[in-house]
Amino acid sequence: MELTKNFEPKAVEDKWYRHWLDKGYFNSKPDGRPAFTVVIPPPNVTGVLHMGHTLNETVQDILVRKARMSGFNACWVPGSDHASIATEAKVVGMLKEKGIDKNSLSREEFLKYAFEWKDKYGGIIYNQIERLGCSVDWNRTSFTMDDHYYKAVIKVFIDLYKKGLIYRGARMINWDPAAKTALSDEEVEYKELQGKLYYLTYKVEDKDGNAISSPSGNGGITIATQRPETIMGDTAICVNPTDERYAHLKEAYAFVPLINRRIPIIFDEYVDPAFGTGALKVTPAHDINDYNLGLKHNLEVVDTINEDGTMSAAAQIYVGEDRFTARKKIIKELEEKGFLTKEEEYTTRLGYSQRTGVVVEPRISTQWFVKMKELAAPALKAVVNGDIKIHPGDKFLATYKYWLENVKDWCISRQLWWGQQIPAWYDAEGRMVVAETEKEAYVKYYALIGGTPPPSGEVGRGLTQDADVLDTWFSSWLWPMEVFKGITNPGNEELKYYYPSSVLVTGQDIIFFWVARMVMAGMEYEKQIPFSDVYFTGMVRDKQGRKMSKSLGNSPDLLDLIDRYGADAVRFGIMVSSPAGNDLMFDEAALEQGRNFNNKLWNALKLVLMWQARQTTDNGQPSTDNFALDWFESRLNEAKAEVDALMKQFRLSEALKVIYSLIWDDFCSWYLEWVKPGFEQPIESSVYNKTIFFFEELVQLLHPYMPFVTEEIYHLLGEKKMTCV
Repeated sequence: MELTKNFEPKAVEDKWYRHWLDKGYFNSKPDGRPAFTVVIPPPNVTGVLHMGHTLNETVQDILVRKARMSGFNACWVPGSDHASIATEAKVVGMLKEKGIDKNSLSREEFLKYAFEWKDKYGGIIYNQIERLGCSVDWNRTSFTMDDHYYKAVIKVFIDLYKKGLIYRGARMINWDPAAKTALSDEEVEYKELQGKLYYLTYKVEDKDGNAISSPSGNGGITIATQRPETIMGDTAICVNPTDERYAHLKEAYAFVPLINRRIPIIFDEYVDPAFGTGALKVTPAHDINDYNLGLKHNLEVVDTINEDGTMSAAAQIYVGEDRFTARKKIIKELEEKGFLTKEEEYTTRLGYSQRTGVVVEPRISTQWFVKMKELAAPALKAVVNGDIKIHPGDKFLATYKYWLENVKDWCISRQLWWGQQIPAWYDAEGRMVVAETEKEAYVKYYALIGGTPPPSGEVGRGLTQDADVLDTWFSSWLWPMEVFKGITNPGNEELKYYYPSSVLVTGQDIIFFWVARMVMAGMEYEKQIPFSDVYFTGMVRDKQGRKMSKSLGNSPDLLDLIDRYGADAVRFGIMVSSPAGNDLMFDEAALEQGRNFNNKLWNALKLVLMWQARQTTDNGQPSTDNFALDWFESRLNEAKAEVDALMKQFRLSEALKVIYSLIWDDFCSWYLEWVKPGFEQPIESSVYNKTIFFFEELVQLLHPYMPFVTEEIYHLLGEKKMTCV
């Protein structure tokens, strides 16, 4: 047959992926072979895969294909995550474009739109995974809002509540004004930036209403604040009891500038006399440390900022204006009225929502929490003891340990509609019952109040289910178990066979969100680890070192790259420069290198096949002086051993470089040139057959990295009936 000038990936990719699916090569069922299980980190159904996903899926496919070729029963479970905050924001935005306000819809109507979004973008994601050549078992596709998965999440919530590990209470939490929901501590990203300290002078008077001057003659007390827009929420000024500068202010009062509210001056050793002016404004509604001081000194809580980040009625001034717009106006008014004494530059850390990118507000709110210390202890032990191996361990083990040793209670409620609705019901007086279904809730409620339950089969009236949903991570921490229905059907045969999984491949940025919590859930519900190894990929960055993101517009479209370079070239390009755990600078030049590698293999194939008709009959033994065969066989065996060792260490990029050099330099540049017959000269059949054997060994070695070109070449070398996978 006549081969094309260069390797043409599109037709080859379509042909072989369809062939693999038709033959069921990726499908897995329990049998006598050892299992090699991988569960995909479920991408969010908020759009398309970015380059970080591309790296992650490629690494997983390399490991899965290698295991399958090594005799394991490889099972790679695909799926997607409902991503409550991010997806709801996308759906709300889509509805706005249609002229529909979310608040005009019922919950059921909104969820219908959300599922339509999921069906559309979930399909796009799966198409991208397929185009990349990923050998996932499509029969096992899971979604974190599937019926069985939903039930599993609710079941775990109720179980932990019964065990006393879930509770509800008013706490200072992180609030996202854009999404209008609570966030966990781990969903806040802190950035160091230049801000300003504003020095404000508060008038003071004694308990009898007489003005007080300081020993220096100053007619008030000066504080420094980064957030002058919160002064209307001040309910005290605090100084250190040992600070002699303020000893004269015992039992005195200050007046909040602009609104003239009288507040007490209190004394507490929490205040550092050497920092700033040594006087601290206490705003319990807007700072966790101030909140704790407020609890200690029984201070009023005045919340001056609404859920959407605008000034509340309690602020009294600039009501309804955005907090940062109000800040500018308040600073101007403070200056005009003589309260602002000076400004100075100040380096500070500001918290941002990872989901929406807005500045987070500390806020007092009644939420649901998980007590984490008890759950964290076994998860910490599993890693410290080496039951779970982290790669690269030297970089991330300490991070994992630090977080678990200092773990805080986890805020799991979100003020959204997209997600698993919290299974708690309330009556008009605020009495609460937790139950799996509404019917069960009424049974428990009547038992609680000592009343008469409604007739069998009927549901009573008067209970309202909690409107909040659970944090996305509260569902995804069950992923390695529930994809095999381990929570809804505990102890089933598939769970016994496939769990724990073999390796988890994920990004370093979700070590707390997902990895540690999966270990906690696994230890709690299966009494064993969910995976043996964790491989952390690095962050994919552009040539300027910036993290690739849609907002920056620096993340290329995966399908466009595949169309231009081919899936194998994309896989090669992303892997050749990505040592485990280290960030990589993405450069399309690496994809060009991958495409050139494809063509190098293709040209080698054409050259070798040209020799087929020029073979001579011999006794099956090459010439005694044919050094090339012995040399390359030695190099091949040496490289195979090196590749196996590197892959066991999860040094996949280094292994690819060994294979690349073996093929490009040793095989193409040296071996083929040595054994190539002269112009119109024959080649010994034994040499030809040995060359075919070497070529087959090479494409099998490369196959986990570049499955399409290797599958095509493998078959063309000898019209194989079997597949590489």
